[in-house]
Amino acid sequence: MIVSWNWLKDYVDLNMDHDELVERLTMSGLNHEGSKQIGDDFAIDLEVTSNRPDCLGHFGVAREIAVLYQTELNIPTVELASSKEKIADSFKVELDCEDLCYRFTARLIRGVKVGPSPGWLVTRLQAVFPGYKSINNVADITNYVMMETGQPLHAFDYGKIKGGKIVVRSATKDEEFLAINHDRYRLDEGVCVIADSERPMAVGGVMGGADSEVSEQTVDILIEAAEFSPMSIRSTARQLNLHSPASHRFERPIDPTGTDYASQRCCQMILDLAGGELAGGIIDEGRSSFHAVEVTLRFRQLKRILGIEIPADVVPGILAALGCEIIKSDESVLTVIPPTWRRDLSRECDLIEEVGRIYGFDKIPETADVPMAATVKRNEDRVAIKIRSLMTAAGFDESMTASLVPEPWSVEFSPWTDQAPLVSSQPMLGVLEKASKDIGRVEFARRSLVPSLLESRRINEHRGGEEAELFEIAKVYLPNVDSLPSEPLKLSFVGSRDYYAMKGLVDALFVEMNPGTKLDYKLCEEKIMNRSRGSVVQLNGKTVGFVGEVSSYGQAKFQLRKACSVAELDVSALLMGAILVPQHEKISGQPPVTRDFNFVVDESLRWNDLSKSVSEAAGEIFESVEYVETFRNTAKDGPDKKRILLSVKFRSSSTTLTGEDADHACQSIIASCREKHDASLVS
Repeated sequence: MIVSWNWLKDYVDLNMDHDELVERLTMSGLNHEGSKQIGDDFAIDLEVTSNRPDCLGHFGVAREIAVLYQTELNIPTVELASSKEKIADSFKVELDCEDLCYRFTARLIRGVKVGPSPGWLVTRLQAVFPGYKSINNVADITNYVMMETGQPLHAFDYGKIKGGKIVVRSATKDEEFLAINHDRYRLDEGVCVIADSERPMAVGGVMGGADSEVSEQTVDILIEAAEFSPMSIRSTARQLNLHSPASHRFERPIDPTGTDYASQRCCQMILDLAGGELAGGIIDEGRSSFHAVEVTLRFRQLKRILGIEIPADVVPGILAALGCEIIKSDESVLTVIPPTWRRDLSRECDLIEEVGRIYGFDKIPETADVPMAATVKRNEDRVAIKIRSLMTAAGFDESMTASLVPEPWSVEFSPWTDQAPLVSSQPMLGVLEKASKDIGRVEFARRSLVPSLLESRRINEHRGGEEAELFEIAKVYLPNVDSLPSEPLKLSFVGSRDYYAMKGLVDALFVEMNPGTKLDYKLCEEKIMNRSRGSVVQLNGKTVGFVGEVSSYGQAKFQLRKACSVAELDVSALLMGAILVPQHEKISGQPPVTRDFNFVVDESLRWNDLSKSVSEAAGEIFESVEYVETFRNTAKDGPDKKRILLSVKFRSSSTTLTGEDADHACQSIIASCREKHDASLVS
């Protein structure tokens, strides 16, 4: 946010020098990024954090200066004379999407003379907008008032509005819009548009349209001042890649009570600089009031949090100067209602921070006694750290997806519950790209992370990142019939690797937590997984996850171009029995003995069952079993048969194995596989 030194002087006395002011503002939270001298003016660049949208206008910065220097703040008063004509007699506004646009106001000025702006107005705008080119007096005034108050406005050519009304609504699917930058955009549902009876005239809170912009031929103008949903504006600006000073402000909560003042201030300046007559009244649709919550500050908390004593009689003055309304005050407690432009003041610690920064954080000595207690990571956090370390070492990137998903995703993969998903009363807007067709409203609490990760992979594929390998650790939301929903933590990952590589990673995760973990893999019936290369992961007879290659059905449902595999594990299973203190185990110095086996088995036999039988039969000298390949020879072995080649490694921890030791173990393996799986050894 760039502010002008000369502009600030309209609202507050600047009796200090430039360097002192920017140092004081920096210490109070408005970090000084740099200044540029322009003639007799300074363009001061301040970093305004996202929680301080009140400082995205000169009024807000001037208010901070007035509080810091305990001087008077002079906000211009507005007095408007109007004609006998009433705007409501000839014009109307329909607000059809109050979830996207909270409030919409309109004023009408007739007989305006649109032309060049006065030099002082252009000079001020050029100080805060580097390279700014004057448009005309009306457009420049709307920009001026925005930079003054922090409230964006828009002026429409009243003569170009069809049907005598404005409709604030959600765009229809693939509706086209020509912006004032003369680029054409295709809109999606969920985008707030300001339309007349025929077409969109503006994307609400983002940019006006070329069809209704004010020009030198304009005679009558309609002034819009509105309040939009920050989430809607943020998603629309990103979706269209269309960012503006207005959208930057609307993406943060603006002052709901400043909307009408900004409208009046804009009309006043237009009447002064462009002439015309203001029609009587205002059209004001949507909410017209905002109820702030009371916040209580206990004085004893000041020293506990800040480490210094702040006189109790100073605190009410600081908060009152910041705009807080004092509701209750005694020797121990202070209760206030924060001003509407400070929506970030909602907790006691927020008030403590305000008192501290105005009183001066520089007054807190380095030796301040702030009581602190060492914290210990929860076991869940320590397990999550180990998971992240292993997953990143395996080449995966951590992802973070939304907690809400469309219904089709939730239906396609819900392995943890068959209960209907929870539905949010506040659907998410604009979080999914156009390529996801017919997905419906994003309002269902996810019951699995897999669909969201498959969507992330789809997006990467369409952007050229076809080898994206992603993982996520997050909660899912599982409804319970007779109790509150459960929120278990899950680990899910998706990658280009085949089933065996993903299964090996699942094994590695459990072994990383506890080297003695033995997993079982059973047939998985989920449709989005390949039946022959998909498994239910079990630990001690309990299902703890799923792993497998995505089936052709799953690829089609999630619009994936290439084959991939997915896995999802219950983090509580990884935590259960996890050995979080590093352990040392002596590595055997004895040489291994390796034997290969080529078994003819039934086509239906799964590798997990065969490998389990091998490991159990080999006895104490068993070290590992490795799958090599599968081969089918119907002519020799008959139908529904296959050959599985595997390699078994034997090793003793104390002595060198003899050939007889290995042969004895091999005979046990052959006998066990013959008995359990009707396997015959191919010589």
